[in-house]
Amino acid sequence: MKYLDPKNDLTFKCVFGEHKHLCMSLINSMLPLQKPIVSIEYQTGELISELPEVLRHSVVDVRCTDSDDRQFIVEMQLYFSELFRRRVLLNAAKAYVMQLKKADEFKLLQPVYALNFVNDVFEKSKAMENEYYHYYKIVNIKDTEKQIKGLEFLFVELPKFKPQGRAEKKLHELWLQFLTEINENTKEAPEDLLKNELTCEALGYMERAAYTIEQL
Repeated sequence: MKYLDPKNDLTFKCVFGEHKHLCMSLINSMLPLQKPIVSIEYQTGELISELPEVLRHSVVDVRCTDSDDRQFIVEMQLYFSELFRRRVLLNAAKAYVMQLKKADEFKLLQPVYALNFVNDVFEKSKAMENEYYHYYKIVNIKDTEKQIKGLEFLFVELPKFKPQGRAEKKLHELWLQFLTEINENTKEAPEDLLKNELTCEALGYMERAAYTIEQL
């Protein structure tokens, strides 16, 4: 079996930007949501300001809202730079601001979560050498239990991930295995991915034979 790399822009969008149940599974397994997502609707990846001639236009890989109107941005990035972190902040802030029209009330604002997979190591200190999961909120420095809600960010360093086989994090680990162990050099998919219904389906979308010559 010949596979493609799910970290590629086209294949990542094929899996998570076209199949709602796979996208929901990925987000639920990665983000520490108090209330799991039960349904989503895809939104355009284009974040276009009402003043396009003045403000910068940007595009994200996958953007969706759930039944509670929470908004989720999912991005795959092959190489890290501080500019990427700034772009993530800009895009999440734009998605947050774009929720309200001029006459809308502030209470209508719902949170935006930015989930970012990075195929690069950016936290290089000794203390962080085994930490691949980096979650950010807007919190009070002296009392981190106090939070300004609205924007939350997760950065996952894929090269640092190593499967632990923890039952309580099964899908979390399976999706990260899918993103880190499947590529153009894969001849046989890991048995764990084949046994799970969701990751097995995603593997089918990575088969080279599933794509046209133009797509390849």
